[in-house]
Amino acid sequence: MQEILIRNGRIIDPSQDVDGTGDVLIRDGRISAIWTSGSGSSLNGAVGNELIVIDASGCVVCPGFVDLHAHLREPGYEDKETIATGARAAAAGGFTTVCCMPNTNPAIDNLATLNYVRQVAASESIIRVLPVAAITKKLAGVELCEMGELARGGAVGFSDDGRPVPESLVMRYALEYARMLDRPIISHCEDLDLAKGGVMNEGLVATKLGLRGIPAAAEDIIVARDIALAELAGGRLHITHVSTAGAVELIRRAKEKGLRVSADATPHHLVLTDEWVAGQRRATGMSSSWAPMPPYNTNTKVNPPLRTRVDTEALVQGLRDGTIDAIATDHAPHTVVDKQCEYDQAEFGISGLETALGLLMTLVQDGHIDLDLLISKLTAGPARVLGLPFGTLEEGDVADVTIFDPQMEWRVDPDTFASKGKNTPLAGLVLRGRVVYAIAGGSIAFSDRKLSRVARGVEARGVVEA
Repeated sequence: MQEILIRNGRIIDPSQDVDGTGDVLIRDGRISAIWTSGSGSSLNGAVGNELIVIDASGCVVCPGFVDLHAHLREPGYEDKETIATGARAAAAGGFTTVCCMPNTNPAIDNLATLNYVRQVAASESIIRVLPVAAITKKLAGVELCEMGELARGGAVGFSDDGRPVPESLVMRYALEYARMLDRPIISHCEDLDLAKGGVMNEGLVATKLGLRGIPAAAEDIIVARDIALAELAGGRLHITHVSTAGAVELIRRAKEKGLRVSADATPHHLVLTDEWVAGQRRATGMSSSWAPMPPYNTNTKVNPPLRTRVDTEALVQGLRDGTIDAIATDHAPHTVVDKQCEYDQAEFGISGLETALGLLMTLVQDGHIDLDLLISKLTAGPARVLGLPFGTLEEGDVADVTIFDPQMEWRVDPDTFASKGKNTPLAGLVLRGRVVYAIAGGSIAFSDRKLSRVARGVEARGVVEA
């Protein structure tokens, strides 16, 4: 087990209200000590010479990011992604814990498949991978899975992501069982009848492009239904990849009533709008824009679709006031064949693990949210939603640490992604803010060695370079 000393970084840990320059010592896979300026002590003389030393000057040191919604595709779709490649992409993006969605082939709707995912993750992943099990068998929305067995087997939640549970009675029963198991139901909110045939947000841009739209009401209707069912059943409801202003307001009201409802939003729904489908690459609240791209870029096709500026601004406000508890990537890698086709025929999804921080930092740089809030929505927030003991730098806890340079500019080049999925509409953009180290369970899972300092004579075993 590596012994690591992180020096001179800006330590931000929202779970402990820590924000100050200092040092972090990692021993035996756990946070051994933290010293910040003004604490009255320092690390001088506290450690020996045989350790890895990371100079974090100019960088932020924070808990490892927790992604409660990602698609790692294995088993069944290894041409798109594997647990191993997805884990490397996650580490490069600063994520040390990733919850993988169950819409694999076969689906994670039984103990055998769940155990397979856990075994592959244990042997091939450089970070922590936690499986989310299906709500219904074969994701068909008809018959509940053996939820108790799956919870005992290690499922951290239940979701039919990619599709909603269409029958209200089935959803009610799922929430009741999940309540007894103390697991959240993670709901993909989409009225399939209203959304049928849609490929982007319904509105002026879709009309100009001649593409069939998905109205915001398709999301709002199921959000309202699931909140009502959560109140009836008393279960824990988590609404994932929220994209509309209406859904934000419904969730806000549910929380005001004291219901057990939480929510996440993705980086692309927080920053990008439906104008991107038309080739206009503008970020939330920015008067300027990045260089345009040709319209109909299928890498902008995602479900739920990119919405309007009114929706993105409502989502950002939801981050600020606590309506949105977490940021999740909804990392959805696809092959070139899946995306290099007509817009109507392309698969939905964006490969987002490796660009999440850089994209989200635009919200900080433009003054929409502060850095502490962003970090909390990537760490303590998602950990709290799932009841996980991560997202903190508290002494004695597992050493999951992300180090990033908030000023580092870099150009998005999908060819350099660790993920098999190169499907991003951000290709060619220059972003500011990049991960330089990810430490998972006390071991270095990712290193951009150009910005690190490793003590001479110490071999950094297991380091994955950018």
